[in-house]
Amino acid sequence: MANTYTSLNYHIVFSTKNREPWLVATKEARIWEYLGGIARTNGMKALKVGGYDDHIHVLLALPATISVSKAVQLLKGASSRWIHESDNDMMAFAWQDGYGAFTVGLTQIADTVRYIEGQREHHRTKSFQEEYVHFLKKHDVEYDERYVWG
Repeated sequence: MANTYTSLNYHIVFSTKNREPWLVATKEARIWEYLGGIARTNGMKALKVGGYDDHIHVLLALPATISVSKAVQLLKGASSRWIHESDNDMMAFAWQDGYGAFTVGLTQIADTVRYIEGQREHHRTKSFQEEYVHFLKKHDVEYDERYVWG
């Protein structure tokens, strides 16, 4: 086979440092759009970006040449730099060190997009910590509660 063909879709989740509520509704659209631009610039496709005050969800299609860890590094690094440069009110903003990345099959993409779109409604009744632990358990990821929150 002469060429490489892949379908690598990930639901990536990470929070602001100490889960501080920086990503308020009045600022989120610009941040989500910028993250989508970072993805495009680096050969990735952001299928959906969303989140809530203290965390973000990105449904991301990756080329075979970019690892999940590199993709997250690019998203966090460039967005953090841009946030600091473009918004004086967010000079203390930072992302958490870690992230969660969960594979998404083609048949799950539409449901995942709807889930990301519903974050503001979803978090009226469920905290980020509850949501994140649910994802870890749902995807059978082993974790130590002492190290999940940094």
